[in-house]
Amino acid sequence: MSELNKIALKILENGKGILAADESTGTMTKRLESVNVQSTPENRILFRQTLFSAKEMSKCIGGVILYDETIKQKTIDGKSIPELLTESGSISGIKVDTGAKKMSGSPEEKITEGLDGLRERLIEYFNLGAKFTKWRGVYNISKDYPSKLSIHSNAHALARYAALAQECKMVPIVEPEVLMDGDHSANECFDKTSEVIKKCFEELNIHKVDLTGIILKPNMILAGTKSKNQISNEETAKLTIKCLRESVPNDVPGIAFLSGGQTEIQATENLNLINKFNDTKFIMSYSYGRALQQGALKHWSKNIEDVQGTQKVFDHRAKMCTLAAQGKWSKEFENI
Repeated sequence: MSELNKIALKILENGKGILAADESTGTMTKRLESVNVQSTPENRILFRQTLFSAKEMSKCIGGVILYDETIKQKTIDGKSIPELLTESGSISGIKVDTGAKKMSGSPEEKITEGLDGLRERLIEYFNLGAKFTKWRGVYNISKDYPSKLSIHSNAHALARYAALAQECKMVPIVEPEVLMDGDHSANECFDKTSEVIKKCFEELNIHKVDLTGIILKPNMILAGTKSKNQISNEETAKLTIKCLRESVPNDVPGIAFLSGGQTEIQATENLNLINKFNDTKFIMSYSYGRALQQGALKHWSKNIEDVQGTQKVFDHRAKMCTLAAQGKWSKEFENI
């Protein structure tokens, strides 16, 4: 086993998942303002520190994706955030792309930027304590999209990023997200997601990326949010597994799904069914942002000094997600 493979497996062992706490300052400001909390550096770190020191972190959260501001902040006690996460039994990760921008040649689509200066940033993050990284490519679905340009360009960027991350001894999370927005059917989502993932692995192979030392972070196969033909959770699970079985090389150790606009319960139920039906060798876990944090954020916003109450809400959600990653979740557990 390579060191990168060991890290990837450690993050996802025993039903553990990833907490995506890598919201940019702008996104985090929107989240906080949506619950009437002022977005200051102090409030941003207070909320994250509350989650990062919760009891279930050590049992449920194998890794936490941080943002540039967060990995450099100190806790109230003066510890670095990577030190706090190590104490909580989690591995520190870092978002390293600089965001999705309008694509030249196809302005309705996005290309993720951030390759310039990436090698130097990776060295800095590694020295701060990060052991894994994340880069997100986004793809629209419609009659005309995603275009070949979008599929090829984002796959190429993801592969260049992954190669640089591994060069710096960090596990790259490769995140090609086919968005839920639109009126497309689940079958269209299946076809486009399959095409996107296959192209990503084609580029990863060209760039000599060690597939045993990555984590794939894909979307689940769902009909678009505006589609009149929604499918059942069972169909979502079966189509998602079929897509990954046919598109992902067996060398990949683990898959950590994004929640992509699903509610906390939807994301948990779909993950649970994926694991119940899973007939692949892949670990199937989660890398959730809102689907892990939203309930805790709402509770915390009522009284930002209520650390224990907020942690209780977060601990419950983390437990539910980890049960789902083991195929052991049930709706009844939500009320216990």
